[in-house]
Amino acid sequence: MKKLFISTLLLLGLSSTIFAQKHPPVPPHPSKNEMINLKMKELDKKYNTEKKLILNHPLATKQMKRDQMKALNERYKREKQLLRKVK
Repeated sequence: MKKLFISTLLLLGLSSTIFAQKHPPVPPHPSKNEMINLKMKELDKKYNTEKKLILNHPLATKQMKRDQMKALNERYKREKQLLRKVK
């Protein structure tokens, strides 16, 4: 009987110390404006890298580069407008 009592107390003591340990706090969720600003920065970064790739392409002709830049600018403008609407 003593062994059962001691083992029960030991088990309860260990389980209470496990539950008493502090868990790290949940990271805060970004607000809507922070998310939109983050997406705008990502969009700008993506636009600039694609623009650099198009302009520095060794085999593309001037006409091809112009057409690709026109399409890239239109897509960038559309995505920027969508982000502004959400804001």
